[in-house]
Amino acid sequence: MAMSTRETAAAIAAHRFGLGEASLAGVGADPQGWLMAQIGPADPARGENLPSTAQALVQVQAEAEARRMAKNAPAGTPAEVAATGGRYRELILSDARSRLLTATTTQRPFAERLHLFWANHFTVSLAKGATRGLVGAFERDAIRPNIAGPFETMLTASSTHPAMLRYLDNQQSAGPRSRIVGRLAKRAERLQEGARVTGLNENLAREILELHTLGVNGGYSQADVTSFAAVLTGWRVARGDRAGDDSPFDPAWHEPGRKTVLGKSYPEGPDALGLLLRDLARHPSTARFVSTKLARHFVADDPPPALVERLAQTWRRSDGQLAEVTRELVRSPDAWDAAPTKLKTPEEFAVSSARLLRLDESLPERKGLALLLAGGVNALGQRLQTAPSPAGWPDRAEEWLGPEAVWKRIEWSARVGDRLGRFVDARALAEASLGPRLSDDTRTQIARAADGPQALALLLMAPEFQRR
Repeated sequence: MAMSTRETAAAIAAHRFGLGEASLAGVGADPQGWLMAQIGPADPARGENLPSTAQALVQVQAEAEARRMAKNAPAGTPAEVAATGGRYRELILSDARSRLLTATTTQRPFAERLHLFWANHFTVSLAKGATRGLVGAFERDAIRPNIAGPFETMLTASSTHPAMLRYLDNQQSAGPRSRIVGRLAKRAERLQEGARVTGLNENLAREILELHTLGVNGGYSQADVTSFAAVLTGWRVARGDRAGDDSPFDPAWHEPGRKTVLGKSYPEGPDALGLLLRDLARHPSTARFVSTKLARHFVADDPPPALVERLAQTWRRSDGQLAEVTRELVRSPDAWDAAPTKLKTPEEFAVSSARLLRLDESLPERKGLALLLAGGVNALGQRLQTAPSPAGWPDRAEEWLGPEAVWKRIEWSARVGDRLGRFVDARALAEASLGPRLSDDTRTQIARAADGPQALALLLMAPEFQRR
């Protein structure tokens, strides 16, 4: 490794690969070994009454039915309040709290960072109303168990999950020659939830190719997008008593006949999607595109080409075994450069602050945890599970360094300092958490702080803590 001391390596492991630690002593004498031991499925999400995907679907569909029934209810009546307030609002809040609580308290922070990376790669966002109530279940069922398995498994789980099918409009996609289109053309009837069948929808096909696998320059054409969209017809969310159905494929919506994607022919029916996703998962363009994103997330906004190539080679050699690719990332000397170049996103900043302060276990004022985890991330400009587009949240420093964004960090750090600074010794925390990364200038500023609140605010805004 290209690092000066074991303590520096521990700091890199804790902050770059992990989510920050209150003390580097927890990393131990073997930082690489500490990370390698965490490679595997992410921890189960912490929280109470977290529903499975099937349970969440039932709640979401019940909410939709309540809204339809209460559409013309007088303002202020129980039916109107339930409909406009959203009976699943608490479900959405529970999902957000669970995500942050799990990241704050996990003993496997590297695995949790990998979960956050993959959840952003396969974005499903609350910004679209059709996904409300389903994003947490998507992350728990499609992402958490699969971060160290074959990429094909996570790709398939995410592509066929009800949240993704709704988010990218495959729910409305029907083959032009499908049975359902033929019936409706004759009868001109409306279909489920008042939606009309409008034909082929290419959104999911395009985003799988552009964002999840090959990348925008991955070698596919518009014809490939259209053919892939035809393969995806029939994959939709069941309603009513079929909400928990294990097979979300409805043959009535499927476009008949064989389809050709990237020069390869695929059969009619549900098996074609699995075959196509397998080929995409093992495609050389996927290996390079996703390896670049991994290297960008963990190492640098403009990652070293040699590192990207090492990861891509491992991907190709292992057929996309994510555990192998992750081990190669940890072994790579390029990943251990001492200079912290990555800027923490607002969510990472809030989580690392909570881990620094051990809010779940040590502070007398437990309400500080709610301060950081319930409102902090939103106040910093990254509304939880509400990425602005299917591309997810940006992963480059320039996207989070505007004057307003920096000022929000300063304000938030000051509020945290005012509320919690008197309970902790920021000087000792800085030494224990940052170790040799703590500069003499930052050490001096914290030591000269007027009081505990100011000292903690200075620590949170220190370049060594803001970057990883």
